[in-house]
Amino acid sequence: MKTSLGPIQYCWPKEKVVEFYEAVAQSNVPLVYLGETVCSRRRELKFSDYLALARMLKAAGKEVVLSTLALIEAQSEFLELKKQVENGEFTIEANDVGAIYLAKEQGIPFVCGPSINSYNAATLKKFASWGMQRFVMPLELSKTWLTQVLEDLTPRQVEVEVFGHGYMPLAHSARCFTARHKGLTKDKCQTICIENPEGLLVQTQEDQPLLRLNGIQTQSANYMDLCDQQTQMQALGVDYFRISPSSLASIALADELPAKSASHDRQCNGYWHQLPGLTLS
Repeated sequence: MKTSLGPIQYCWPKEKVVEFYEAVAQSNVPLVYLGETVCSRRRELKFSDYLALARMLKAAGKEVVLSTLALIEAQSEFLELKKQVENGEFTIEANDVGAIYLAKEQGIPFVCGPSINSYNAATLKKFASWGMQRFVMPLELSKTWLTQVLEDLTPRQVEVEVFGHGYMPLAHSARCFTARHKGLTKDKCQTICIENPEGLLVQTQEDQPLLRLNGIQTQSANYMDLCDQQTQMQALGVDYFRISPSSLASIALADELPAKSASHDRQCNGYWHQLPGLTLS
């Protein structure tokens, strides 16, 4: 089983993003996803910038996948999506069914991202017939689900990737809760989410961490940590263990994935064990 580095989910300044991927190029991480997956109003980097970074990573020997938006809301976003799918150089990670449709129409292979509701073998077989090469298991599903679906996919013709470490993207909304919290409207948000490079923590009335607001995306307050499940994943036939980056430290983690989870009060692994998501089993 190999490691992969998922797309940056946060709004970072362009200089920080470039610094991050220059460091990735020097690492041993074999598979890298990059692109804006949350909000089209984040314009620190244009598509041409992501293409330049992808080419730099490819020259460094990485397999590169361009990730697409998880929520398409406007015609302009669909046109940008079409440009991404038809880039002519790199595979795309489809995070919206619209991206799957475009890839199918063009006969272009794709990766099925974790935000797609691929909940059974019948769906995955259909996507595979349309050109899917790999799927990332939806975060809310479990080891038990994965065991059964891989049996149903035998003989398996697609690769499997599991979101193994990082803050979990739980939902996307047409509203921007970060802007609302700051007293701004979504249309005049001033890209205020750039002020929170790991999202905005939301707590209960008892001051317990509950969620993270990341623009229009809602994340888990605690981070998923399945490092101690690598042996089980390998036995199942998982091909890639995904690290979702939140800082430069994520590169070192992906470079040399520890065999055990580090002890920390912000971890969770409940979904994998068929428990409430914030549970640490």
